[in-house]
Amino acid sequence: MSGSALAVVVVVVFFLALYLLQRYGDLRKQQRMVLFGTLLSWYLCFLIVFILPLDVSTTIYKQCLLDKSNHTTPVTRILHIHQAGASSSSYLSVSVPKVCEEPWSYIPDGILPVFWRVVYWTSQFLTWLLLPFMQSYARSGAFSRIGKIKTALIENAIYYGTYFLIFISLLIYVAAHPKWKLTWAELQTISITAANTWGLFLLVLLLGYGLVEIPRAYWLSSSHGYLLAKTYFKVAKVATEKAEAEENLADVMEEMADIDESVRYNHCFRKFVDTILTKCPVVYQEEMGRNVESPRGEHNALHTIRDLINLHKKVISAVQRHGQTQVQWSILIDQAFHLEDVGKSQSSPLRHFTHSFPSAHHSWIRRFTYTATVEWYWECVFRQGFCRLLAVLLCLLSAAVVWSECTFFSTNPVLSLFAVFIQTAEKQHNYICIEMACFVSILFMCVCVYSTVFRIRVFNYYYLVPHHQTDAYSLQFSGMLFCRLTPPLCLNFLGLIHLDSAISHQDRIQTSYTSIMGSMRLLSVISDGFYIYYPMLVLLLCFATFYNVGSRCLNLLGFQQYMNDDDWTSDLVDEGRELIRRERRKRQKAVDGDSRRWAWRERYGVQGATGCTRAGYTELKDNQDSPVTEIKKNVITFTRRDGKTEEQQARLLQDNSRDDGSPNRRSTGGRYLSLSPSLTGTFHDV
Repeated sequence: MSGSALAVVVVVVFFLALYLLQRYGDLRKQQRMVLFGTLLSWYLCFLIVFILPLDVSTTIYKQCLLDKSNHTTPVTRILHIHQAGASSSSYLSVSVPKVCEEPWSYIPDGILPVFWRVVYWTSQFLTWLLLPFMQSYARSGAFSRIGKIKTALIENAIYYGTYFLIFISLLIYVAAHPKWKLTWAELQTISITAANTWGLFLLVLLLGYGLVEIPRAYWLSSSHGYLLAKTYFKVAKVATEKAEAEENLADVMEEMADIDESVRYNHCFRKFVDTILTKCPVVYQEEMGRNVESPRGEHNALHTIRDLINLHKKVISAVQRHGQTQVQWSILIDQAFHLEDVGKSQSSPLRHFTHSFPSAHHSWIRRFTYTATVEWYWECVFRQGFCRLLAVLLCLLSAAVVWSECTFFSTNPVLSLFAVFIQTAEKQHNYICIEMACFVSILFMCVCVYSTVFRIRVFNYYYLVPHHQTDAYSLQFSGMLFCRLTPPLCLNFLGLIHLDSAISHQDRIQTSYTSIMGSMRLLSVISDGFYIYYPMLVLLLCFATFYNVGSRCLNLLGFQQYMNDDDWTSDLVDEGRELIRRERRKRQKAVDGDSRRWAWRERYGVQGATGCTRAGYTELKDNQDSPVTEIKKNVITFTRRDGKTEEQQARLLQDNSRDDGSPNRRSTGGRYLSLSPSLTGTFHDV
């Protein structure tokens, strides 16, 4: 194929990474550097997962050619001797080696080493240098680029120093050994070994949790009652986090309002205050603009640039956390409504799935193919059996991974199940089965590792949310995590199938991926000790996860986890059920009110009776529980006793475009907005 398979996979993987970034990120609103760094990191990690099976099949084909060339000469010599001895002996049957079949995805020599070198070192540069720096840069409260860069370097000094200490320790170990000389290749090997050692340490911990939790989660998800109770539990926990985030945001905005009032428009720090205002929610900006001319006392506190930098950082963090909890709350509410609808549809005699609140976000393809009848059969009939069958298959795959991790060091006899399967397919020259087995195994291990990070409540600060709701920090964290764990995971898989000679100690052709890692035998403590015995810890972690040891420990530390036999869990489930009941009543009331208003308009043709359009009402309905809306309600209910009409009071709450040019009104960009009503129409009621 002369590398055509490699080119096709490279293009397909790029569009896959771009599609996932478009699904989870917001290509229009988020910064270009964040999107570029995330896309590049995801793309490189997906390339490793998709190209490594092709590397394995190409290496097996090369090994076949090498074995054939080594056995051709002896067989031919024996044939000539028999022919010279007697004429009858020329008819003896001689076993001729089987012809090696070239795989469909064969990649010529010289391409993969360069490819792996570019992919690996670019991903390492992203995960250890660029992405952590970008995270600190985005969170910095400094107002200049130089200040942000300085803050990012200081925050990452400890972070970089830890890994530099590991590298120095390995360097001293190699330099003190009398048989080794420090060369550039050996320095590269030490760097790669340090990175892979750190990645393998975290990899085994996450893998031991995911190998048990993912099959168990699919098995338990077949029970509708379990899913609904766990959703109620999550709703209660997220409600607490949401209230804390709203309270924190309100406190930060109150501090921001005090500084906004104390720093005048002609102050030298005014431009910094306006920069902080742009990071605040829009409604808070409007409220601060309306209150700028309100009576206030003298503020004698002197603010320094350090105070403004700290406030800027607080605002960024508070707004980010508030947005995360709002998104997570809305997702859980929709999930709870859907599960309650499933329960109602199961008890309904009609084979028709009915949604309490139909969503308008589905595409026309989904609405055309996934009809109400199809949805009923899936949710009420087939889903339970499918989840249990998938759980059984995943459980068997997890058992194979655990057994292979504990026995992959044994090469005679071969005990690793993955090595047995690959060697059996190698004898039959079945390259498609080899590539599919490698791809499925690596993908399953990646899912177990990565989903664990986003599943554990301790790491709930970062999570991937579809429908363009993932924030920039979670995108950068996911890219950094993928680049850090994918290379050691793939190297560990090559050890499971006995294609890493540093672990299996076999005289075989190495894969191109292993060749760029250097000879791990340079550090015998790592290759013969840590890389062999540490993965056995996954068995102990699987037992601990099966008996919920980690969840019980987190409960004792104050991090409530869902436990079936726990009183706190029952209380949180009841609290979540009540919260969902309130949210359902609130949403139903809003939908009924919207329907009555539209029925009134369609019947009488009144355009201004409601005071807002359907879109405007929907927007108000969706935001009526936020702390920002509560401030709006307080402003709207504030009445004056001087006898002004409702029309004049309503005019106080509107940002009229014709007043934007007034010098006494301040908008979000530093301009001043007057709170006094217009003189036009003042005497219309006389």
